[in-house]
Formats: sequence, structure tokens, C-alpha cells
Amino acid sequence: MYKLVKVFLGLLISLPLSLNAIAANLDIGTPASAEEIAGWDIDVRPDGHGLPPGSGSVLDGETLYEEKCASCHGVFGEGEGGWPVLAGGEGTLREARPEKTVGSYWPYLSTLWDYIHRAMPFLTPQTLEDDEVYALTAYILYLNELVEDDFVLSQANFNSVKMPNEMSFVDDPRPDVHNRRCMKKCKDPKSIKLDWQTPELEFIISDKPVQSPVAVAAASAELSKHSKSSAVGEETYKSVCGVCHASGIAGAPTVGDSTAWQTRIQQGLSVLNEHALQGYQGDSGFMPAKGGNPTLSDESVEAAVEYMVEQSK
Repeated sequence: MYKLVKVFLGLLISLPLSLNAIAANLDIGTPASAEEIAGWDIDVRPDGHGLPPGSGSVLDGETLYEEKCASCHGVFGEGEGGWPVLAGGEGTLREARPEKTVGSYWPYLSTLWDYIHRAMPFLTPQTLEDDEVYALTAYILYLNELVEDDFVLSQANFNSVKMPNEMSFVDDPRPDVHNRRCMKKCKDPKSIKLDWQTPELEFIISDKPVQSPVAVAAASAELSKHSKSSAVGEETYKSVCGVCHASGIAGAPTVGDSTAWQTRIQQGLSVLNEHALQGYQGDSGFMPAKGGNPTLSDESVEAAVEYMVEQSK
């Protein structure tokens, strides 16, 4: 047994060396430096492991939030248009339409800190200083009435903040199940049917035809053919496009500014639609594909472009 342990440990030690040797022989890649690894190792765990030193107050967070967050998430965290709601929703999780916010649903404060640090602000992620992330996290806690207005969040007191819904999250007791890969004489996929007899969920899939993703996509495309209208364009603009085009964020031409739109309109709708659908890097800024919302239909995006053009002539 002792010999087997020694062999196993030897394999573990030699494996990284072997991989490096293979990479070197193929002349691909370079060994990752400690600085490169640290650049990717930015996650924060529920117990606070991974948090950098720093602190931020509710007061400082309010200023940052109004400057960098309120245009999407609302002044009070209520969410503008279709953007995520951050505050409120207490007591709604058992309702037909629960409001899942930081205060009502999220189990760990580390999730909030990590998400802000990793992905926010939306157009310029990972540009915030650590103290700014602490301050924004503190302010969002304040919006959810979880801390007082004089609260200062820091690495030292981070674990003292407990989220209201933490105890509602439990470990999944179900065991991992692995199907064997079929290589010969496999079942016809058409003969495989879902059959979930689940009274708790109050539905039985096998009693109803299950549409394929292709059929669902075709049905959605058919519906979207009729969505290209002024009303759809205005709604799409207000919920998505207006985040940048209402105020000129990231070099976006402001709707209503005929001078800024003149040369763009001269290019024609087909060019503007292409830029809006596929994304575009211009001289003054960057336009993300579909305004950064890939769930929008092409027709809705084109309707929004027409709406903005009509408002800017």
C-alpha cells in the first residue's frame, strides 16, 4: 500500500512537469507567471476568502452609485426598464411572481462584492478600485435596509453581515448520476421521452408534446415578424438603447441630436441596422451587438434603430 501511495504522489508531481514539456515540444504557449495567475484569481468565497484589504462607506457608495449604477438599476435600486432590480422584494419569494433582489434572495454578501468587482459597471467592467467596490456593496445593503446610513464595510467586518435568505439555501442531497456513453446499437433519440411524474411541480411533461428548440425558435421568429412597429421601437429604446443613447455614454450619439445623427443617417438604415445587430467600433466609441442584450430579436433592434432615426432627423 505504501508503494502505491508513493507511485501516486510521484504521478501528481510529474504531471504538471509533463504538460509543460509537451507544450514546450509543440512550441505553443508559455508558462503562466505568478502575476498572470493573480490576474485571474479574483473570486471571493462566501466565507470572505479572497477579499482584498479595503473599506467603503454607505455615503461614498451613494455618490458612486448615482454616477455609475443608477442609469440602469434606478435611483433606489428599482431597476430601469428591463435592467435588474437590486432592492426590495422582501416576503415575495413564495408568491407567483417573486421579486428576487439582493436583499430578498441572494444568500451571500460575497456574491454581490464579487459580481460588482468582476462585471460592473456594465460598459467598463473591472475599472473600480477595491474601496469603491466596498462602498457600492455597502450602499446596496443600505438600499435593502440591511445596514444603517453610517455603516462602513471592510475586509474586517465583511463576515458579520448575514443576508436574510441565507438559510433558505441548502446543499443538494441528490447523488451525482453519470450515464454510460453509447457507441453502438444506441436508442433512437425519437423514442426517448421525458416522463417526470412530479406532483410537487404540478405538471407531467409526458402528457404534452415537447417542442424542439428548432420549433420554438421558428415560432419566435414568426411572432417577431409582426413586432416591427413604432411602439416596439420606442419600448426597445427605453428599456435597452436609451441607457447609452439618452445621455451619450461611451460616445453614443444622443437621440434628438440631429447634428450627431446626420452623417449616420446618410449611411442608410441597412448600415445602421448592421452596426446595431453585429456591433461596431467607431471613432468616438463602441456599440455592443444588440446594445449588449443578445435576447432581443433582430426585428426589435431594427425597430429601435428606426425609432431613434425618426427622433433625430
